[in-house]
Amino acid sequence: MGTYRIAAIPGDGIGKEVIAAGCRVLEHLAQQKNGLSIEFKTLPWGSDQYLETGEMMPNDALDTLRGFDAIFFGSAGDPRVPDHISLWKLRLAICQGLDQYANIRPTKLLPGLSSPLKNGTSETIDWFIVRENSEGEYSGAGGRVHQDLSNEVGLDVSVITRSGAERIQRFAFDIARSRPRKKLTFVTKSNAQRHAMVLWDEVFEKTSADYPDIKTDRVLVDAMAARFVTDPESIDTVIATNLHADVLSDLAAALSGSLGLAPTGNINPERENPSMFEPIHGSAFDIMGHGTANPLGSFWSASLMLDHLGEHEAATLLFRAIETVTGDGSALPRDLGGQAGTDEVTEAVCKAL
Repeated sequence: MGTYRIAAIPGDGIGKEVIAAGCRVLEHLAQQKNGLSIEFKTLPWGSDQYLETGEMMPNDALDTLRGFDAIFFGSAGDPRVPDHISLWKLRLAICQGLDQYANIRPTKLLPGLSSPLKNGTSETIDWFIVRENSEGEYSGAGGRVHQDLSNEVGLDVSVITRSGAERIQRFAFDIARSRPRKKLTFVTKSNAQRHAMVLWDEVFEKTSADYPDIKTDRVLVDAMAARFVTDPESIDTVIATNLHADVLSDLAAALSGSLGLAPTGNINPERENPSMFEPIHGSAFDIMGHGTANPLGSFWSASLMLDHLGEHEAATLLFRAIETVTGDGSALPRDLGGQAGTDEVTEAVCKAL
């Protein structure tokens, strides 16, 4: 038990609503747990600030964030601001600037919920996706030349480094080792991308030798998308590059019931910098201000944050409260088939705690 300083960055759209709900639940949890104290500082960075100042966050933002134990993030994205600005000048700037190179996305079919999969059950949907979070297709390498001319060229270069591939693959092997099935599925596309992805493959072959207790298989990303649907019980822990895991984890979230449920953590495993936790659903401007946003993804992300901070019992209590609410079914948000608003779902989780 301890005192933790959390930087809350609500960001854009419904991020402001679900992060406020998440802070409320965490404060309620801290009241139930003697010795646990959580102090929040809300940082108003995002598209509103960009429209006022021309910057999504201040120049010293990373230095500010280094003074916190963790970051609780809402979403980035506003129809008034180009997506490549809102993403690259806020969320990705934090992830890359703080070397949060491991992105974790657990997926589970929670009690009381149903999956679009005809064979989807709590036994078949219990996955853990590890996403390389600092390079690959989102490295930022590339550019545009001859702009506005007929021969204009835009380039985005996928960058895979041997050191970057090895550190995220070892992280994934360690996750797989901590899970009962001890199985890791490696996702690639080296049949078409014959340089960076071949290096990605070669590093995996070499790294696998250090984990003889982990069963591995290798799947092309397009086949992996199909496998999530047709053979979900064969999946346990998954490792993929930045773009591939981004797409696959959204598919996994939809198969578990809703994008509104899904949590993620942007982890700096060496703990040299704070890690950042967020729901993956995005800013959802179409429902902003309606009071209907599903806050469960932010609550699950908060549980991941507590676990990362070493508060394993508190993390488990929060996750069980989420399961209690979905299992009871009396306070389900609209994307899960219910009629409960954000406040009502939040109250139900607090009561379950």
